[in-house]
Amino acid sequence: MEKRLLLLSASLGLTLTPACFANDFTLKASPETVVWGYYSAKAKPVLTIHSGDTVRVETSCACPSPERLEQLGIKPADIPQFFRDVHEKVTDKGPGGHILSGPIAIEEAEPGDVLEVRILKTELNVPYAVNSFGVGRGFLPDDFPYGRNRVIPLDREKMIAHFAPGIDIPLHPFFGSMGVAPPESAGRYNSAPPWMHAGNMDNKELVAGTTLYIPVHAKGALFEVGDGHAGQGNGEVDITAMETFLTGTFQFIVHKDQHLLWPRAETPTAYIAMGFNEDLKAATEMAVRNMIDFLVTEKHLTRDEAYMLTSVAVDVDITQLVDGKVGVHAICPKAIFTSKE
Repeated sequence: MEKRLLLLSASLGLTLTPACFANDFTLKASPETVVWGYYSAKAKPVLTIHSGDTVRVETSCACPSPERLEQLGIKPADIPQFFRDVHEKVTDKGPGGHILSGPIAIEEAEPGDVLEVRILKTELNVPYAVNSFGVGRGFLPDDFPYGRNRVIPLDREKMIAHFAPGIDIPLHPFFGSMGVAPPESAGRYNSAPPWMHAGNMDNKELVAGTTLYIPVHAKGALFEVGDGHAGQGNGEVDITAMETFLTGTFQFIVHKDQHLLWPRAETPTAYIAMGFNEDLKAATEMAVRNMIDFLVTEKHLTRDEAYMLTSVAVDVDITQLVDGKVGVHAICPKAIFTSKE
């Protein structure tokens, strides 16, 4: 059928996009469909799809163990069974701590390509989130030399988190970690620090309706996702957000004619450039340079014009301060561009 459509389109002078043949898949979380704590070019795909396909992915979260959740008052029925199974059966762990669904291989993806990840939908799977900090972790470890956990009830109908009496937080579900395999020479890369493969960006702008662009470093790209958040403040200063279980629906499109060194993103209202480094100043410089590069290559400004526009119209925000490499993102509003080209 696909070949007949291609021949027909060629005879009519038409070009069919991958979406013309797109399929929908579901990936359930289980000990066989997750990796614990790493991104790797040698990881074995648990699902292989084609460019244009859509996948609904069930994911885990950076919550305490099932036993600890019960001790915190979570009903056993509200703890997903796969989370128990993963904790019981997955023994190949580390060096990081995130439980990530995948890898998903996209058949057409090759090193040097760009993978477009359209975040179509996020679903809150449980009526709670957990925020935690521990000894030696977070942005102020010496100020809080102990650990705490807090269960935060979620009202999924009103999309509000009840943090405390008189304190309600609007919900903005997003995935803290979305990424592909890093270059093979990086080996088994820790799931905590973000890098050129994207990964644990903890960028609260990347909600449903936004798009992520990631440079491809390995055959198939090998996309992984997890670290669900019901919401987060920029900085994520105590090292966790409102950690929860999410299911996401993603469409994957491979671009052969685009080339990136660092991830970019796009929301309905803005373009986003990113920077990741152990040093906040260096991460900020990277985000600003990546925004300048975007404005030069995509909006056809001179470098001088792009530098000036970044100063007068682009917001430079701290994404997170606690993942080994800090994150900074530069947000350029689309509304400033009046040309329709």
